[in-house]
Amino acid sequence: MFSTLIAMTQAKRTRMSPEARREQLISHGMSMLSDRPLDQLTIDAIAESVGVSRALLFHYFESKHDFHVAIAREQSRRMLECTEPDLSLEDPIAILRASMSEFVDYVSANRHVYLTMLRGAVGADPAMQEVFTDTRRVMAQRVLDRAGSLDITPTPMIRIAVDGWMAFVEEVVVAWLTDDDGIRREALLDLITSSLPLLAAAAASE
Repeated sequence: MFSTLIAMTQAKRTRMSPEARREQLISHGMSMLSDRPLDQLTIDAIAESVGVSRALLFHYFESKHDFHVAIAREQSRRMLECTEPDLSLEDPIAILRASMSEFVDYVSANRHVYLTMLRGAVGADPAMQEVFTDTRRVMAQRVLDRAGSLDITPTPMIRIAVDGWMAFVEEVVVAWLTDDDGIRREALLDLITSSLPLLAAAAASE
């Protein structure tokens, strides 16, 4: 009887809130993407890794697609958090380079999910596109918020130039990840960082 009470007490202590359980499932899903693309992440694999049933997982996510979108949103949140501009740096170009350095490192460490969502079949999904659009919007706005420090007025032309630059950054980083041809990380950062002021200057002259 006593041992039963202890077991019940321990179960209560380890019982997770719905929010915590959902976060645990997403976290486990992200950790499993280190060796597989997102579209190969199955419900059965997640349930087994956490030690829960398929039914419980579907209690927190309506479908496999819903689960994948939740992972994409968490991936975006973490990436935006680690690339937050370091305002302790005085030089705006140094701030940009530091942020892009974190971006390159984060994408490198999470290449499977990033490449799958950007290049794979799931990348064409409207819900996934919405996640990427929202992420790009935040990163582009960060640049525009600091345009004044480079004596640049955020005109409509500048705004579309920054949006284009964000797409350029994604493309060159993906190319570097898939076939870098010996390109050094620092050289990649030089290209990314130097291209923005040049593009902004061209847009500002129009």
